[in-house]
Amino acid sequence: MIRTTTPPRPQPPAGEDTPLIFSISRIGNIMYQVTFDPVKRSGMIAANASFVSESDRGEVLDIFRDVIRTGLAVGSYFKVIECGSSFWGITTKEGECVILTPCSITIDGVLLKAGVPVRPTLGGIVQIKKGVPVRFTDIITYEGSTIDPIDVLMSQEIASVTDVIKTGTGSILANLRIVPMYARTRVENVLDSLQSAGFDGVLFVSEPNTDVLGIPIERDHIGIVAIGGTNPVAVVQEQGIPIRTYPLSELVDIGEMEMVV
Repeated sequence: MIRTTTPPRPQPPAGEDTPLIFSISRIGNIMYQVTFDPVKRSGMIAANASFVSESDRGEVLDIFRDVIRTGLAVGSYFKVIECGSSFWGITTKEGECVILTPCSITIDGVLLKAGVPVRPTLGGIVQIKKGVPVRFTDIITYEGSTIDPIDVLMSQEIASVTDVIKTGTGSILANLRIVPMYARTRVENVLDSLQSAGFDGVLFVSEPNTDVLGIPIERDHIGIVAIGGTNPVAVVQEQGIPIRTYPLSELVDIGEMEMVV
């Protein structure tokens, strides 16, 4: 049985009438701004921003690189913003640096630019057994949450990404989007080009009119499960290292990022 987590509803400051902004609205805005062209390997991608102490920087970067090399991240890219400096909309403090990594919404943005009407649906925890994705065990829908579902689930510390890396069995952060089944050929072409460009973050593509790792989808559609971009962060947390992450935080030019080989 899938356990659906209900995230806490944020409260506006006293005396202010702050409108609620659901995750799906923010995701849609970012998707439309993604301009990444995987063939040219240029353009803007959606990125997550992780803040860490300068003293932990070396260890955290080693973990990020290891997770990226095992294929449990969205893309093979990262960028470090040095302490006390600014980059795009991010300003760091003394003694603290920021590591930018690709967000899976980049995949949706590229699909959208290719004419695929992609619809992000939910974030969740996927159970892995001997390297094979089995099912979603926990989910939060984008339309029902004002907080990023992956951020909520990561804070619950119910994933076991380190176990997956070491043994092939455990659970990871992932998310689901659906597209019309008639777009499958175009989807496969886009995913192939993304993979060639270092974005090998797709975990599972379903057959038409079938459940997606235990999640039913509407008729005449297929589901695409992408690895959560914050799985490297989850491993850092599992090692007990303090880290503060803002998923879907920035749009970053891919040319500004470094590729892990």
